Amino acid sequence: MGESPQAAAPLAGEEKWEVGCFIAIGVLSTVGQALLYWLLRGWWTPPVANLVSLSVLTVLNTEANRRLTFRHSTTPPVRAHLGAGGLFVLGYLVTSGAVLWFKWLDPGASPVAETVVLATASVAVTCVRFVVLRLAVFAAPRDRDR
Repeated sequence: MGESPQAAAPLAGEEKWEVGCFIAIGVLSTVGQALLYWLLRGWWTPPVANLVSLSVLTVLNTEANRRLTFRHSTTPPVRAHLGAGGLFVLGYLVTSGAVLWFKWLDPGASPVAETVVLATASVAVTCVRFVVLRLAVFAAPRDRDR
């Protein structure tokens, strides 16, 4: 049978802005985290390099999304960063797990190969991050209370 009208509806202007802005910030954040991880791997183990690189980029990413992507949100900065903190835990577990699993499969893998795995896992986490940020962290108070 046919699609429902909601399923076929194009994104509204604000939704297009949010998705486009989130993607742009996400790409820059993923590249930034990957580069920082790759640099830190010269000194630290994968979990520690990931923790530091993800910590730095999560703060920058959240603030960029708060100011640009969800610019009309009335969510206070502290609430935004606390909400993103929960997502940070998920992101850290998924990305570290992916890198450690990869290192278990290929113990001689280079930091560059690890970085590719890290970036790939980060993209998967980013999809979940957008949905949670949009529906819970930056949602209007009346939308969160439903």
